[in-house]
Amino acid sequence: MPFLALDLGTSSVKVVLCNDQGQILSSATAEYPLHQPHPGWSEQHPDDWWNASANAIRRTLASAATVLSVPQADIAASIHAVGLSGQMHGSVFLDAHAPASGGRASPLRPAILWNDQRTGPQCEAIQSILGGRRACVEQLGNAPLPGFTLPKLMWVREHEPDTWRRVRHLLLPKDFIRFRLTGELATDVGDAGGVLLFDLHQRSWNTQVAEKLGIDPAVLPAVYESCAVTGQITPHAAAETGLAPGTPVVAGSGDNQCAAAGSGIVSPGQVLAVLGTSGVMYAHCEIPTPDLGEPPGRLQTFCAPDGNAAAPGQWCSTGCMLSAAGALAWCRSVIAPEVPFDVLMHEAESAPPGCDGLLFLPYLTGERCPHPDPAARGGWIGLTARHTRAHLVRAVLEGVTFGMGQMLDLMRTAGVRVERIGLSGGGNRSALWRQIQADVYGVPVCSTEGDESGSALGAALLAGVGIARWPSLAAAAAESVRMTEMRDPQSPEAYANVRAVYAGVYARLREVFIELACG
Repeated sequence: MPFLALDLGTSSVKVVLCNDQGQILSSATAEYPLHQPHPGWSEQHPDDWWNASANAIRRTLASAATVLSVPQADIAASIHAVGLSGQMHGSVFLDAHAPASGGRASPLRPAILWNDQRTGPQCEAIQSILGGRRACVEQLGNAPLPGFTLPKLMWVREHEPDTWRRVRHLLLPKDFIRFRLTGELATDVGDAGGVLLFDLHQRSWNTQVAEKLGIDPAVLPAVYESCAVTGQITPHAAAETGLAPGTPVVAGSGDNQCAAAGSGIVSPGQVLAVLGTSGVMYAHCEIPTPDLGEPPGRLQTFCAPDGNAAAPGQWCSTGCMLSAAGALAWCRSVIAPEVPFDVLMHEAESAPPGCDGLLFLPYLTGERCPHPDPAARGGWIGLTARHTRAHLVRAVLEGVTFGMGQMLDLMRTAGVRVERIGLSGGGNRSALWRQIQADVYGVPVCSTEGDESGSALGAALLAGVGIARWPSLAAAAAESVRMTEMRDPQSPEAYANVRAVYAGVYARLREVFIELACG
């Protein structure tokens, strides 16, 4: 019983065909351009997403046909459901010629992406209208951030009024692919939470807040639980992709929710630590846990998939630091561009925990969590003549992990249970970095097979639950996600003092950061 899953990323789309044991039978990726017409802007054209997705689907089916020595049409006919995952928060504006019952979508402008930074004034306006940052978190579960969707709507309304007058439908990135596959205008509860117009408790649009902010709720898509079937492959989409007409398409979720599912993080007490270019800490929760600390909204709260269609009720708490494995890549490019990563990791093992008093601040592109501050700056602190390249590299690993640990501490303060942490992302290929995390987090950390395809695998599991192959997401993960390593904390006490120093550095240097940013 194979499933096809699509993960729409920021630079490329990945399509996988996997069986119901979670084994990938074939896969393909296709890239698309990122446009940055002005500093701080980040856009892509939805049609580029669709063309790349259709191409990757066709190549995935062709590869499976070759590997399994069966006709490609038989491969397509054997697919029981399609699952979707994708980058969150992006805004796709469609006009009235995008009918809800089918047909080609008509994007009015390029999509504004999650990493676009143009909407600071709109975020301030949202806070003012709703009564401040804390009031936003209390009403919507999250504080306004430039990456969220709502500020983008307000920006287009203010700066492109002719475009705004023609907007009749809003979609999120993966949901544009759903539209082209099925003709349905729909999203899931997880992605909807990232719009900033969603009631996390009721798991539905907050129409009162939308109207208060001047947004017509009619432009918002229908919302489904992540394991619900939202439509079927249309004949037109079948002709473009090679999929069989009538194949069910399940709601899916955002990339972080799907990555967690694909790594077996599906129950309260389970956490996922992702060391990609940025660093993400994701915790599965049994109740919404909005961050009402000071400042409020450093963590984000969204709905999480649980596969219980009769009584859905799972949420997630997430935090994102802007430079994680990206900080290590920068470090290598600056101090040792000719040295392979594995050699640098081996060298770093020779430096002791705490790096003989050397700290690294990973704020290379500002910071989002635990310090929402675009002016924050990175660097090494405590350099002496005795420090070596090994110390510099290990300090980067530790500094990033300390920042991830601060997000974990915020979650614990908010009442999130932390019993086990799964690891994902390119940074977690390093055994040294995995052990540093176990020691800093203070709980066992585990790696799973094929975590580089975690979001796509998670979307496939959601698809399987959606057509009742498994009774729940937990059952799907138990059968399909295979753990490859478990590491227990070995010397957490070795980091106690240096973590305490690290925790106070940002506050002491904040005014310096501001002066440097203004200079």
